Amino acid sequence: MVKEGFPFVITPAVIALIFAYLQWWPLVVVFAFLAGFMAFFFRDPARRIPDEPGIIVSAADGKVTRIDETDAGKTVSVFLSPVDVHLNRSPIAGTITKVEYIAGRKGPATSNEASFVNERNSLTIENSDLTVVCTQIAGILARRIVCWPDAGDRLERGQKFGLIKFGSRTDLLMPRSVDVAVKLGDRVVGGETIVARYAAGGQVQATGVYDGAEAE
Repeated sequence: MVKEGFPFVITPAVIALIFAYLQWWPLVVVFAFLAGFMAFFFRDPARRIPDEPGIIVSAADGKVTRIDETDAGKTVSVFLSPVDVHLNRSPIAGTITKVEYIAGRKGPATSNEASFVNERNSLTIENSDLTVVCTQIAGILARRIVCWPDAGDRLERGQKFGLIKFGSRTDLLMPRSVDVAVKLGDRVVGGETIVARYAAGGQVQATGVYDGAEAE
């Protein structure tokens, strides 16, 4: 379990113990269930990161709800329900060249519009082959976007870099030259599922970040 989850687990667990001492069993059940759910939500399962060259892995667990292409690049958007693992993982090995937080709404993350209007945090990650932009997007239930590294830090492919508490969305903006390997409705696993392939050895980049302008 990630450390950010401990307060969410310990608080209802302690309350459940107090109610157990008082023998208020219905409330014991409620708070014990809440503690169990929080432990489940903040789980941190082991992942097997693929090591083949020329691949981009999913930055999050969830369902692919949008795939599009604009002048800025190709985007794969993944919706995370409250029962998905909410850790975010780096889609490629590379250096973070920019971290940009954009204040916005906390609308439903189920809507594709959330990619353009909701509160979000974008990481630009670059290596010798390509540049991608990974965006953490808050939803109506999300209360905090957590991002541990800063600009200048290096990430390995599949390395954990943050999480979004409760329902959310994660977008991955890639160069137009990549071949997307997933389709709408697919379930993806952060750090494991290959979402795109590219020809390693040539520098390509996604040129845009989410500034609130909706894709056409």
